[in-house]
Parts: sequence; structure tokens; C-alpha cells
Amino acid sequence: MIAVLAGRLNVKTRTFSVEEVPTPRPGPDEVLVKVEAAGVCLSDAHLIDGTLTPLYLPGDTVTLGHEVSGVVAEPGPGTTRWRPGQRVLLQAGEDRGGAVWTRGVDYDGGWAEYAVAHESTLVELPDDLPFEQAAIIPDAVSTPWAAITTTARVEPGRPVGVWGVGGLGAHAVQLLRVVGAAPVIAVDPLPEARKRALAFGADLALDPDELELPALVRAETGGAGLAVAFDFAGVPAVREQAVACLDRGGKLVLVGLTDRPLTISDGTAFSYFQQQVLGHYGSSEEHVAQLVELVRRHRVEFSRSVGGTFPLAEAQEAVDRLLRKEGNPVRLILKP
Repeated sequence: MIAVLAGRLNVKTRTFSVEEVPTPRPGPDEVLVKVEAAGVCLSDAHLIDGTLTPLYLPGDTVTLGHEVSGVVAEPGPGTTRWRPGQRVLLQAGEDRGGAVWTRGVDYDGGWAEYAVAHESTLVELPDDLPFEQAAIIPDAVSTPWAAITTTARVEPGRPVGVWGVGGLGAHAVQLLRVVGAAPVIAVDPLPEARKRALAFGADLALDPDELELPALVRAETGGAGLAVAFDFAGVPAVREQAVACLDRGGKLVLVGLTDRPLTISDGTAFSYFQQQVLGHYGSSEEHVAQLVELVRRHRVEFSRSVGGTFPLAEAQEAVDRLLRKEGNPVRLILKP
């Protein structure tokens, strides 16, 4: 059997290496995909450093990568929906017996030359959507899209804030303009991130260390405050600051993950103004399909999101550069 490269992580020892593995074979109702691009996400780095641990992985080793696009190489037995040569992206996970298994976490993902996927998790791509941009849709783009449209139910003309303009928050700014939120206020400690937020469509970009930040937010919103504040940073101090910027009935949506306690310093005011805290995680198949259709109709494009590409053999360097925030990338891409 021909050997191909894959980025493998031993979750017991947290040892990561790009090594040769046998070419995977598709089973019934599965498809073999030749990977053309795979995103490097902060959660991949957290799997390597031990911050995150797979929930369902049956063994100790997994091929990383949950943001994947490529070309159908071979349909498995009984698979008739897909044919060789079709351009596709892969959903970031699949339902197995009522539990959502995450690609590249609970089963082998796309940091590889070839990946196997259940036929139901493939989404056909428009011919003019580059693989590098398509790969990031199943998480970096669909997670904020789901947070905006499903969890927060953002309404047109309503003021919103985005704390953390990184891999998810930058897309949140862009997508909030698509749904008509106004104004869109971005908050990030990095000058480069604030500049990017304005380029992506924010009406105002603020430094969280600004002492009068809540007052500046209220001035921008006519004194009312925010209808929705999104925390993409997962930092307790961010959440306190965001709550201080909410309008009556305002929502704090927690997208950034942290194991730190959630505290509301003035619980009486929070209750009096009938404010809410909503948790958010990931996205569903329909969110990815919606985004692909928006791209197909040229309503959105993500060319500015690709901060660099690396050969698969240099996956560790891509992870290190992401952690160093070198160049302040939205997403880095592996090219097998």
C-alpha cells in the first residue's frame, strides 16, 4: 500500500509529528478526499499542548485537522452521490449515535494528503472558491456565523460588540455587516487587530485598556449600549467589561472557551436590566451550507483571512507561528 504523509498526535504523550501512514481506504458510504488545504486552528494547538483532550477518540493517536477542503478521489462501496474530481469541503464533524464526533479530534482529520469522510459530511464547492478559503469555512467562519444568526439572533440596525478580533472574531465583524448590525464595535489589545477590524467592516475599534471604554461604547450607540456583546477571547476580564457595555435586555454571548469561572460583579443590575448570558459552541451543517451559498452568490469572500500557507511537512512551524501571533494571522493554511 502506498504511504502518504499525515500530521499525527499521540494524545497520551502529546507528541506530534508528520509521518508516513498507509493511504486510507473509504468504506461503505464513505469518500476518499485528496486534501488540497487544511486550516491551522488554535484548538489544534491546544490539542498538542494538552489544553484540550478528545472525548470519543477510541485510541491514543489521531490525524489532526478539522478545517478541510479538497477533491473527491474515490467514492467508497455503495456511494453514488459523489464522483471523482468534485471540489468539496468537509464538515468539521458528524453525528454518531446522537453524539457529535469532531474531525481531527475524535477521528482522523485533514492534516494529511488524503482523508476519509462520510458522504453526508461533504459539501460541494463553487468552482471559483479557492481551496484555501473554503477550508476555513467549517469552523473559523461558521462558528461566528452560527453565534450571530442562531444563538444571538442579531437584528439589523442593532449595536453589537466583538471582543477579540482573531481567527473567529475577524469573521464575526465581517458577517455582522452582512446581517446589518450597526454599529459594529471591535475591541482588541493589538493595534494590528484593531486595524484589521476596521478593514473588515467595524465602525469603531477600541483598546480594552481604554479606561473610558464603556462610555465610548455608549457614546457610539446613542447612550443605549450594546444589544449583543460577543466574547471571542475567553478571558474573564473581557466578560466583565462586555457586560458593562450592554443595553437593557442585552446579551453576552460566550464563544471563546475558558475553564475559568464566569462572574457578574453586579448581579442586581444584571437582573434589573434583564440581561442574559448565552453559551455558544461550534456550528451545524446548515450554517456551513448557508455560507457556501453566500460565497456562491458573491455576498462574502475570505481572501483576506489567509495569512500564509505551509507545506504539510512544516505543520509544527505553522502551529508555532500561530501561537506567537507572528504577523497576526486570521488563519494559516497547510498545503499537502
